[in-house]
Amino acid sequence: MILEAKKISKTYGNSSQTASFQALDQFDISINKGEFVGIMGPSGSGKSTLLQILGTIEQATSGELKIDGQNVVGMNTTKLADFRREKLGFIFQDFQLLDALSLKENILIPLVLNKRSITEMEQRVQGISTYLGIDTILEKHPYEVSGGQKQRVAAARALIHRPSLVLADEPTGNLDSKSAKSLMKVLVELNSREQATVLMVTHDAVTASYCDRILFIKDGHLENEIYCGEERSAFYEQILLVQSTLGGEIHDVKSLRN
Repeated sequence: MILEAKKISKTYGNSSQTASFQALDQFDISINKGEFVGIMGPSGSGKSTLLQILGTIEQATSGELKIDGQNVVGMNTTKLADFRREKLGFIFQDFQLLDALSLKENILIPLVLNKRSITEMEQRVQGISTYLGIDTILEKHPYEVSGGQKQRVAAARALIHRPSLVLADEPTGNLDSKSAKSLMKVLVELNSREQATVLMVTHDAVTASYCDRILFIKDGHLENEIYCGEERSAFYEQILLVQSTLGGEIHDVKSLRN
């Protein structure tokens, strides 16, 4: 078990005040090694809050959280920062690349922070950049490449230190349909080849259809959970059905052929 969260609750503000807001309420989630899991739900459902808590960026108001067998609840700030750097990888919608650094330097940030040898860093960056098809642009800067290339660089940075868990927050949100499809195929291949464990928040049914299973959140509660069968097209249709039931962003629905 890579991730196990039990009875996760998050309240913003003082619970005794009328202005308080319960973003998550007694939420359970578990993920096995090598799974590709999606989180979906209407705006304000709690999915981004859940991802931040599971990524140890925010603390839950109550509940238990274990990642790769370690209890992260109660870790001090220093230990939590070390744990996050070594065990987790993040892919953000807005890429979060540093324009002052080359693409290669951006990718290497996790290994530099983990004080890996120059030889290891060179081997890893060459391997993953070749696999992601960005090996010919490593010396460029983020402002010199396309959005799809930026997101591949962000994926390389998230995966280069071989984290126990990759957390992706709307990774295709700023990409056109062609770039989004390309990125998702890469993530699926890495998930399959490297047994990379991925948890992804998305509102997009096409993007979600690449997952093994999807958890649907509404008002901080788990409302539904569906699994992908042999036919991805059938899974896509099932996602749309659940989205419509929960009041999801149906205007964002695209053709699976895109």
